[in-house]
Amino acid sequence: MKLGVHYANFSHPDWAGTLEDRLAETARVADEGGVSLFTVMDHWFQMENMGGPAEPMLEGYTTLGYLAGLTRNVRLSLLVTGVTYRHPGLLAKQVTTLDRLSRGRAMLGIGAAWYDREHAGLGVPFPPTAERFERLEEALQVCLQMWSDDDGAYDGTHYRLAETVNVPPALQRPHPPILIGGAGEKKTLRMVAAYAQMCNIFGEGHDVMAHKLDVLRRHCDDAGTDYDAIEKSVILLADPQADADGFLADMAGYAALGVDTVTLSPPTDDPVGWTTDVVEKVLPRLADL
Repeated sequence: MKLGVHYANFSHPDWAGTLEDRLAETARVADEGGVSLFTVMDHWFQMENMGGPAEPMLEGYTTLGYLAGLTRNVRLSLLVTGVTYRHPGLLAKQVTTLDRLSRGRAMLGIGAAWYDREHAGLGVPFPPTAERFERLEEALQVCLQMWSDDDGAYDGTHYRLAETVNVPPALQRPHPPILIGGAGEKKTLRMVAAYAQMCNIFGEGHDVMAHKLDVLRRHCDDAGTDYDAIEKSVILLADPQADADGFLADMAGYAALGVDTVTLSPPTDDPVGWTTDVVEKVLPRLADL
């Protein structure tokens, strides 16, 4: 099993003077320590359960571009961008740019968006849920067309592009992998089956994960896509520092279901120390699962 590090909290002691250094050093440790995926959130305001808008939050793609210059091995993604945050043509261009500058390590992490407060705060439209999912599917189609040999028009219900030109192209072929976040059974997992190379599901236990993956498999059967080719990832609020043996036993259960990657967020005021400890003491055992 592989490890992802999700850097979600910038509010460490003395963050006003040390935010950039801690982020950079955490990413360096993850990169050199064998972490598979390094992600940041795509929010303009910090989430309310982590202190809300008064707490620091960096813009996602600018942050990933900075990290691309500091790392050499780890995959880079947002976990995940909301479809409402950027026009999909611009989004495809940004991910392509990240892929070029990282030498082929970018992923498109995307979802339907949910944080209405930051949209209202910065004056960005926030459509109803059904429309956001319609826009999500069209955005996926736009990105795939931008990453194809077809540079013609795209004429959707919500997005219309006269020319889907994207030069230079992404380094990864056929395109940067698409990760869709969420576990909605009717829409989200159907889109995973149709468009994605990776899913990310919040860990609510082995039984819930088994059910969600069974739903995904049925969607793949309906779409005629390869279930086994989709990388399955789980994001957990877990701290292997506290109980490494218990954590690994839990991960063995997820691995038995076919989960390839577990993503964790440093839960302490010392993300560098936490990441160092986890890659040295836990990751080698996790890789054996």
